[in-house]
Amino acid sequence: GTSSFTHNTERSAMELRCVLPPHWRETVAQWVKDDVPSLDVGGLVVGEAETVATLWCKSSGVLAGTPFVEAIFESLGCRVDWLVAEGQWVVPKGKEAVAYVRGPARMLLLGERTALNTLSRCSGVASGARRCADLAAESEWRGHVAGTRKTTPGFRIVEKYGLLVGGAATHRLDLSQMVMLKDNHVWAAGSITTAVETAKLAAGFSAKIEVECRSFDEATEACAAGADVVMFDNYAPPELAADAARLKAAYPHVLVEASGGITPDTLPAYLTPHVDIVSMGHLTHGYACVDFSLKLPKPEHAA
Repeated sequence: GTSSFTHNTERSAMELRCVLPPHWRETVAQWVKDDVPSLDVGGLVVGEAETVATLWCKSSGVLAGTPFVEAIFESLGCRVDWLVAEGQWVVPKGKEAVAYVRGPARMLLLGERTALNTLSRCSGVASGARRCADLAAESEWRGHVAGTRKTTPGFRIVEKYGLLVGGAATHRLDLSQMVMLKDNHVWAAGSITTAVETAKLAAGFSAKIEVECRSFDEATEACAAGADVVMFDNYAPPELAADAARLKAAYPHVLVEASGGITPDTLPAYLTPHVDIVSMGHLTHGYACVDFSLKLPKPEHAA
């Protein structure tokens, strides 16, 4: 069998970019403005001559973030022609050309660093997500490897998009999408039951309620109160497998999530039959960037 979330390598980049909200281009424009709030003296040096720059990949990883790179350069009157499709692994021998970017020299360099920062980070997230998705698929586990809300403020849309390109689930996108009741909520409410019942007053039928639990007793209280998802937090794999099995026997409709310090190295131990989701903060706050550079044509006489 194959995992239910296994990435589809034939999925077109155009398909995935359709999840992006209409206002994402405004976010990209703000990034460009942030990098050039006043004069661009370097632009004076290079001028307006039309040229073609090469976008090089210099380390292995999944190419991700192409819509953002395109939007950055399009806002500056430039065009990106990709040589590698989004979602593909790039394994350069030294370096590999992944795109050509055409436009006025000063505009290419004005967008250079913002585009590279975005591409390297989105590709880093996608690469980590792909590795973990592949580990899950190899084990024939039928759940979801997911990110968390541990994203960079102002950059969440890119990191969540990178998870999708890599084949992982985004988890909740923000506080408004799903209710997650953690220890602070429970302590403030007085009990898990009170917290869940209070949340239901506003969540109604349209939002799932998840409860963070540190014991089997807490998990059964959450289920009895009407939780849709139970997160076993900071469990060791053997205890997780046992408690997840017991909980599913009593509440088969409740989703079970494992979370807390899980890394790619420890992930396989958490992929047990009664666990539906393994969430990993590591995917969006501990990722390694993929190395890219943008180079204008080098004159023949240059040293």
